[in-house]
Amino acid sequence: MKIAIGSDHGGFKLKSEIIKHLEGKGIDVKDFGTYSEESCDYPDIALAVGEKVSNKDFDFGILICGTGIGISIAANKVKGVRAALCSDTFSAHATREHNNANILALGERVVGPGLALDIVDTFLNAKFQGDRHIRRINKITDIEIKYSK
Repeated sequence: MKIAIGSDHGGFKLKSEIIKHLEGKGIDVKDFGTYSEESCDYPDIALAVGEKVSNKDFDFGILICGTGIGISIAANKVKGVRAALCSDTFSAHATREHNNANILALGERVVGPGLALDIVDTFLNAKFQGDRHIRRINKITDIEIKYSK
């Protein structure tokens, strides 16, 4: 499994913990920045990770900012990205199972590191259920195509 990860300055500390956690499990992780707590713009990071996931260079992405809101909004502008902001494990598995989300967004100022690692593991271990959910994913893709002209 290959994971693209990125954060702005508000998610830098949590990103570092997640990288350590995933590498400890033998998961291939590439960090797309930021590389310090110096202020930066989250849309730049969201775009870098979003493009890599959309192009299928990576299996999944993880994005972190202070709340997870801005970075997930930005990532969802990339065609083919379904970024889901999760603050609990139920949402993390449900978004994979039902929405086939390919990017997990987290807020460092919202969830603590212990919960965040549980959310990450839950998201990465859940499987898309397909079936009736495919019709809904296709409708999301139709909206994306309609408005990306």
